[in-house]
Amino acid sequence: MNILVVDDEEIIRSGIERTISRSFPEHRVYLAANPQEAVHLLRNKPINVVLTDVLMPGMTGLELMEVSRKKHAHVKWVVISAYSEFKYAQEAVRLGAKDYLLKPIGKDILIDMIGKLGGEIAKEHEWSKDAHLLKANLRFLREAVFSRWAAGLDLRGIDLQPFTENHPHFHLVMVRMESDRDVNLEHFIVENVLSELIESWGKGFVASIDARSLIGLVTLNDESKLNGLVEQLRSHLKRYVKVPFQVLHTDRIADFAVVPSKVQSMRNAAATQMYDHYASSGDQSIAVAIQYIKTRFHEELSLEKVASIVYLNPVYFSQLFKQKTGTGFKDYVTQLRLDRSMELLKASELKITDISERVGYPDVRHFSQIFRKKTGLTPSEYRLNASSPAEL
Repeated sequence: MNILVVDDEEIIRSGIERTISRSFPEHRVYLAANPQEAVHLLRNKPINVVLTDVLMPGMTGLELMEVSRKKHAHVKWVVISAYSEFKYAQEAVRLGAKDYLLKPIGKDILIDMIGKLGGEIAKEHEWSKDAHLLKANLRFLREAVFSRWAAGLDLRGIDLQPFTENHPHFHLVMVRMESDRDVNLEHFIVENVLSELIESWGKGFVASIDARSLIGLVTLNDESKLNGLVEQLRSHLKRYVKVPFQVLHTDRIADFAVVPSKVQSMRNAAATQMYDHYASSGDQSIAVAIQYIKTRFHEELSLEKVASIVYLNPVYFSQLFKQKTGTGFKDYVTQLRLDRSMELLKASELKITDISERVGYPDVRHFSQIFRKKTGLTPSEYRLNASSPAEL
């Protein structure tokens, strides 16, 4: 039996591993410090049981369980949490958890639970395991063939008929994510959420196009419900996916031969379409960016550099920054620097050259040009006016 332990506390992970390994040396224990590592292991190892902590950075154990249960329906889940978080037990049971353990976990309780789960798995019929393996292999083959076809690549003689005969007409739904960081976890979430929605609204499947794009083929039970599926997809992704994403779709397609051109059209459309984004996440990213700008405005600041600090694509960051602040990035930084230079011109006797450097302009001539363009005065004229007594 293969057991996956997911917990961000190393002492908890290693403690559970020691207990299981000593009592059940025949079992294999895998460890994950976060949901990203758990997703990788679920995809690449034949996991039978997952023991997951509830509260972890990025995604809760219950969210991991919810987005995984469709693709990994055979996995048995056990939720681990502190007593103060016992309110999560009801949700864990609703999602199908086999058990709920409170920290600190007693060794006898853990051993007893693993023993029971091992017995359940041992009783599963061999034919059902073989059927599951066959089904999984057919799914992987179908998705691999479709991905190659959608990308416009040669199928090397593979007959599409067996893959298309159940879909005389269909729609394509593409989800494209944008981030400078790894999006394996988000890719996994999109795949599972879209697959579950396709099954709820009709029939079809999901295939990966590349590291940041997936495409679903769906034959709807009701042709008029495409917008409903797309909006439900957006709603779910805004809840789980914490990177910018786009959802695009085609009209009804009746000819499989046009799939590559339709996919290319959606890729082209994605280049000009605004991104959906999770509002609170966007607010937080811009708040972090503004704080960074305010503490580093005297340094060389580029849009690309600040975007990388908050793990956003520069184009998306630029759009989001203006949406949240009402000002473009460059104008915001310039105004911040000028405001500070005005304060120094009024309250200090520093040379103009020193002030220029302090607010992020090594070239005093460039600083003077920008200052005059914005205020109508040179820095020297501004200082003179500020120091002159007001006329009575």
